Amino acid sequence: MSHPTETRPYRYSLSERLYLPLVKGMMVTMKHFLRNLFGRKNLYTIQYPEERRAYSPRFRGHHILTTRPDGSLRCVACFLCAQACPAECIHIEAGEQPDVNIEKYPVVYNIDMLRCVFCGYCVDACPEEAIIMSNSYDMAYFSREQSIVTKNDLMRPFTVDESLLGYRPSYPEEDRQRAAMRREALDIVEVARAAGASADAEKHTVPNPLT
Repeated sequence: MSHPTETRPYRYSLSERLYLPLVKGMMVTMKHFLRNLFGRKNLYTIQYPEERRAYSPRFRGHHILTTRPDGSLRCVACFLCAQACPAECIHIEAGEQPDVNIEKYPVVYNIDMLRCVFCGYCVDACPEEAIIMSNSYDMAYFSREQSIVTKNDLMRPFTVDESLLGYRPSYPEEDRQRAAMRREALDIVEVARAAGASADAEKHTVPNPLT
């Protein structure tokens, strides 16, 4: 089989010169347009934001920092979430907690949402269930500064219904055990003071020689 040795210009057919192939493409477009116009029951489009797509209960959306019943953060600034994060998007600065049973709390807790890969490792690593992931995917940022969400932003609940919170640990047995441990927790300072007072009392007690 001989191969061409010289270039020749492409010769357009009559239909191509009349742009008839464009009509075929326009027919496909018009078919979808009319089907969507009159067959609204079979639409694939979600009318956002009036309609929301139903995602899995374990959907990994926007993060939430949970709080205790008194309104304080559950986070104890242990840095496990920051260490587990593969994107290194979590920044924490710890401070001393007035409650001696808690020891630390996050003075600064920032997440760079542009770097976050929504893997959920921070949720898995947290021993206090202080961070969970909601089902909210409404995240639009117009500057780099807006993409870095702070502690105040993360504390605002994105949903009230607990069944729609998204990806979070769920261990009912451990939850009951932890609640009982918190109720029965001792005040370390009071125990130390009581122990010191009893030790001082024994030290200053004068032994009775008749006994």
